[in-house]
Amino acid sequence: MDVSTVPCSADMNGVVVVHGGGASSISAERKERMRQGVVRAAAAAYGVLKQGGSAVDAVERAVTVLEDDPEFNAGCGSVLNENGDVEMDASIMDGKDLSTGAVSAVRCIANPIKLARLVMEKTSHCLLTGQGAAKFAADMGIPEVPVETLITERSKKHLEKEKREKGAQKPDCPKNMGTVGAVALDCKGNLAYATSTGGIVNKMVGRVGDTPCVGSGGYADNNIGAISTTGHGESILKVNLARLTLFHLEQGKTAEEAANLALNYMKSKLKGLGGLIMISKTGDWVTKWTSASMPWAAAKDGKLQAGIDLCEIMTEDLP
Repeated sequence: MDVSTVPCSADMNGVVVVHGGGASSISAERKERMRQGVVRAAAAAYGVLKQGGSAVDAVERAVTVLEDDPEFNAGCGSVLNENGDVEMDASIMDGKDLSTGAVSAVRCIANPIKLARLVMEKTSHCLLTGQGAAKFAADMGIPEVPVETLITERSKKHLEKEKREKGAQKPDCPKNMGTVGAVALDCKGNLAYATSTGGIVNKMVGRVGDTPCVGSGGYADNNIGAISTTGHGESILKVNLARLTLFHLEQGKTAEEAANLALNYMKSKLKGLGGLIMISKTGDWVTKWTSASMPWAAAKDGKLQAGIDLCEIMTEDLP
């Protein structure tokens, strides 16, 4: 999408927060690659905001960067279903008028988030799936890519390991819950979210999680805030995690209190682990997770912060 070149004022460039999904364990070497990935995504999105781009432009840009990074479970790093294939979900929402677009179970597309935005802007629908989404992509001129370009060696090994260990772990407590997402507040006060995922490894063909479901995988409303979630999709769907968190925000809770209340409810009610990033309408932001770790990065007032584990924050100046 084209981005406006009208710059924001120096004291209000907006806010962007991104996440790279929750996980139970990440190697030290991969942690650094994932940290670099979320930092690149946040910096790219903040650059969009500095040039006067909309919150929707910014979140699409951030998620596209993460979809193009094989370290994350979205786009070219997507996990594989039980047939060894890639089926991806994505959604995006404009908090200005609650416009939304989503796609589910899409294949052979490099950037599902771009297709989701086209659903939002070029159709009267909110969600397209499977063959219908594929036809719409072709109609919009989005090229198919060979499925092999979306499959990494790590994803193949991950599927093989999961098949060997099938039945050894409880279905309500998966080990890997990768999703990528972004939320942004632009200099005009507009909010947006975007979320994208390859789903859960070894999932049934056609399984769709929370990511393309507005109110679960994310939500944006200029009068409240914007949120993107990650974690066990079935649990997130059951509690409508995104909208539940914003409800607490509406009730006067701080961003941190709202996040804690919603995540703890999902954990106590369903034993579901997850995480979220959120920006309030006033620009306050929060990152919270109940999984072991969650790569994240945030940019505001020319500063970039990032982390993966609890109590770990890196800060640097943005150019």
